Amino acid sequence: MAETVTGEGTAPATSPTIHPVIMCGGSGSRLWPVSRKAYPKQFAALLEGGSLFQRTLERVSGQGYAAPQLLTGTDFRFVVAEQLSDAGVEPGRIVIEPEGRNTAPAICAAALMIAEADPGALLLVLPSDHVIRDEAAFHAAVRAGAGAATAGAFVTFGITPDRAETGYGYIELETAVEANGHAGAEPFIRFVEKPDASEASEMVASGRFLWNSGMFLFPAAGLVAAFEAQAPEVLQACRAAVDGGKTDLCFFRLGEEAYRASPDISIDYAIMEKVAGQVVPVDCGWNDLGSWATVWQESAPGEAGVAVSEGALAIDCENVLLRTDDPDMRLVGLGLTDMVAVATRDGVLVAPMDRAQDVRRVVDGLKAANAKQATEFPLVYRPWGWYETLALGGRFQVKQICVKPGGQLSLQSHVHRSEHWVVVSGTAKVTVDEDVRLMTENQSIYIPLGAVHRLENPGKVELRLIEVQSGAYLGEDDIIRYEDVYARA
Repeated sequence: MAETVTGEGTAPATSPTIHPVIMCGGSGSRLWPVSRKAYPKQFAALLEGGSLFQRTLERVSGQGYAAPQLLTGTDFRFVVAEQLSDAGVEPGRIVIEPEGRNTAPAICAAALMIAEADPGALLLVLPSDHVIRDEAAFHAAVRAGAGAATAGAFVTFGITPDRAETGYGYIELETAVEANGHAGAEPFIRFVEKPDASEASEMVASGRFLWNSGMFLFPAAGLVAAFEAQAPEVLQACRAAVDGGKTDLCFFRLGEEAYRASPDISIDYAIMEKVAGQVVPVDCGWNDLGSWATVWQESAPGEAGVAVSEGALAIDCENVLLRTDDPDMRLVGLGLTDMVAVATRDGVLVAPMDRAQDVRRVVDGLKAANAKQATEFPLVYRPWGWYETLALGGRFQVKQICVKPGGQLSLQSHVHRSEHWVVVSGTAKVTVDEDVRLMTENQSIYIPLGAVHRLENPGKVELRLIEVQSGAYLGEDDIIRYEDVYARA
């Protein structure tokens, strides 16, 4: 490993504050059909205890941690805000990336903002989609890394491997883990890309390799200096994006043009492979839930290795994961061995357990076939709630719409369709041109083509209604917005 930057420094007189920086903008495809571009795995309830994102928030919400800074994309900003609220966590800042440019620009932008407010701060960079069962071990590792980072080191966290895994990158140590106990941060030799099965077996057997967790601990000011020395193009673009950013409701939007000018590069390539970094080996029950096989591992499979969700049934099965998220669906496995079967309302995956890493090929195949299931769900989330399509024909569409308490759709009109609303439960405040009225269960109203209208929920319980659309064109882009409390374009 090149040692062009030493990362050494003098520790400040007082302990620095640890600022969690949580990356939550990815769009995973390896857990299709539950995780899709429209609603990726970090926000889904894959395991008990809330979403993976919420579990990450709770992990770093205790003493010693500052309010977290979140980095996400435009499409997920309201999901992030809502899940923050549900978890009872007050963020330091929710930063919106104009587009994904890999981890280095995102981390650089966070470092610039945090270093400006607190030059002595430490940045704890965390993905939002990992599982950590032993949180005490995780916090102990963070404390061990904080000592090194306070002295100026760039620290990563390496997971003690328990199998020859081909789906992870690795970190090579100078000596075997068993040889010295590895009580704290220490130098490492290099990062290793995902190996094949034979290479993975050799590396794990040697005892000198750790899984690359993608978690880091940096001194904020030192990281900015490292970007200036090692990746000045990234720093220049991110500095301009921060300076040109603007507040939008409760979010901070990085400057679009400037941020898009940044190289698309990971923090490993931009910084960590060019400095004398350190690694903290840790055994904390870590899992990145990168495939359905790892979800099966974390689902506490019972007798015969069977893990089933509510609504699923396994008969004479061994080492299987059966999961359905549709309460009206029954998924039954009969005589299966080493299999994964996952069903949603509009998609079903059946695969051998040892092919779970190949699910991305399924998504690629669906995209090639122009299947909307590749990226979209029937249930579509909006800042005011959600809707789902119940029926779709040549000139009609039927939707169920749920508006959360206090939520309101934009004041809008349509060029190509009319609508009929029927309230199923809750109370609706409906505006149609100059007419404003309250509507309750079983009441309905017609919205003519071209009428300026709005739907609101003034109550304290969810509003649900059925919407029947009819017209020549029923796409979501047939909306002219006049006012919108969520500042959508």
